[in-house]
Amino acid sequence: MVAGLLAGYGVAIPFGAISVLVVALTARTSFRVGAGAGLGVATADGLYAGVAVLGGTALAGVIEPIAGPLRLLAAGILLVLAAQTVARAFRQYRDPSTPVRDGRGLTTPGRAFAGVLALTLLNPTTILYFGALILGRQASAPFTPTDAAIFVAAVLAASASWQLLVAGGGSLLGRALASPRGRLGTALGSSALIVLLALRLLTAD
Repeated sequence: MVAGLLAGYGVAIPFGAISVLVVALTARTSFRVGAGAGLGVATADGLYAGVAVLGGTALAGVIEPIAGPLRLLAAGILLVLAAQTVARAFRQYRDPSTPVRDGRGLTTPGRAFAGVLALTLLNPTTILYFGALILGRQASAPFTPTDAAIFVAAVLAASASWQLLVAGGGSLLGRALASPRGRLGTALGSSALIVLLALRLLTAD
């Protein structure tokens, strides 16, 4: 359990593009939407932890050769999300009566969960991370089925608790910047960060 908690927080805490996306979604919409997105991230972490426990090192070897294309796809999705965020923010700024929750994109809890889950699953770093952890663990003491279940549950719990904390921060930010100008600034700032992180993803080794 302790190993799973440490692994879950280890993969969740670094503040990357997905964390920026969760904060931005919550700030622009609601805590429920941000929580849905955060739980999508946690679910992906739990799935990858389970995959790694069941056959992590072999699957990591399969994923590694296609890590580049997956990274390109993830960066492309991030850039599209950034562009959509900017376009929607300017529409709302020009016409404040435009609903913030327009029903499109990641603007409902279910859509946020599914969209961010899919985006997180495209990140090859996660499976490689868990694959490396499991490789080290299996070298010293192989997992029993009970160990594996506890490990995956602990990863899921750790990641979910952190992502909900991140969403809570976005909710506070959204209340502090509730004016049209504040929403525009939040959207532009978060979009700029997402673009920079997508470019960093493209240039990563």
